[in-house]
Amino acid sequence: MTDGPASDGRAAHGPAASNPRLAPVIRLAPAKLNLTLAVLGRRPDAYHDLHSVMAPLDLADRLSVAPAAGPEDTLRVVRGATGPIADNLVLRAIAAARAAVGRNVDAVPLAARLEKHVPVAAGLAGGSSDAAAALDAALSAWGADVAYEAAALGELRTRIALSLGSDVPFFLAGGAALVTGRGEMVDPLPGLRGTPPGVLLVTPDVRVATPAVFAALDGEAAAAPTDARSTRASSEHLALEWRAGLGADALLVRAGIFASANDLANAADFLVPGLRALRRALVRRLGRPVGLSGSGPTLWVLYASTTEAAVAAAAVRAGLGDGTIVAPGTGEPSIIATAIAAAGARPARDPGQEVLT
Repeated sequence: MTDGPASDGRAAHGPAASNPRLAPVIRLAPAKLNLTLAVLGRRPDAYHDLHSVMAPLDLADRLSVAPAAGPEDTLRVVRGATGPIADNLVLRAIAAARAAVGRNVDAVPLAARLEKHVPVAAGLAGGSSDAAAALDAALSAWGADVAYEAAALGELRTRIALSLGSDVPFFLAGGAALVTGRGEMVDPLPGLRGTPPGVLLVTPDVRVATPAVFAALDGEAAAAPTDARSTRASSEHLALEWRAGLGADALLVRAGIFASANDLANAADFLVPGLRALRRALVRRLGRPVGLSGSGPTLWVLYASTTEAAVAAAAVRAGLGDGTIVAPGTGEPSIIATAIAAAGARPARDPGQEVLT
């Protein structure tokens, strides 16, 4: 009698085979940009239903994992503070991956090194992207792609990703996507036609917790609501155009419409005094629409190229210097020129080369 496929989706040749990898694995964890973010309502499970067009950026953290010297997973973070190591999503992702694969692979302890470039608690989902990268890197290091059939491994990744956070599943898509539900429904979108737009990111030296922004949306900030129907219509229209073959130049033309299509903007303004004034100052200085990514406080501006975004970054720095632009927070804001990532491509540049602060 010949053996059929394992009932849990493992490959028929046997999951207990020796691990073929156990070599260092490197992944780039891109930031994401919410071009639109409609909040459709609060769910019975306390989450909110969303409708958001999201795109990954060339700006990325760099994660590497290798077999650990000791009996436990370890993490070293360089180029930035992310809070207590024990609470970091990288270690949580590795632990969740190990729990999911059980004894099906040789899930040895891993030593992770995370080089941070994406601002923390900024509406760019840096932590969620790190988690997705750690999940992918761990499964690759353990040879899960050999031990599992492709479909079963994909389902496994998605299930683990959602358990780690609502933004994590998006990063499994590998490109722009329409994200609905609380984040678990990810509908990939085709690549933009033409050269991907450059993006200027301005992140005040203030950390904003996403749960606090949603709580403000449901509470005090509800006194100044956004037009939810208009935001949803803008988001749906952008998704339809993108799916039909949107060009990068057309995206730039429409920036004035969807830069205001974020239902969390008023809540972020409520929690971060001075954020609205900063947005207005950037509009005056740059003469372009300024949007908010996610729950903020990162503000974004689109350009035809990264070079143009870098020129705009210099203008913002000049404005901060002469006092015509004032940013909330005790320190200088992060000012980064990057670009929307090309479809199916990993960030093309060194993740740190466009950081201008």
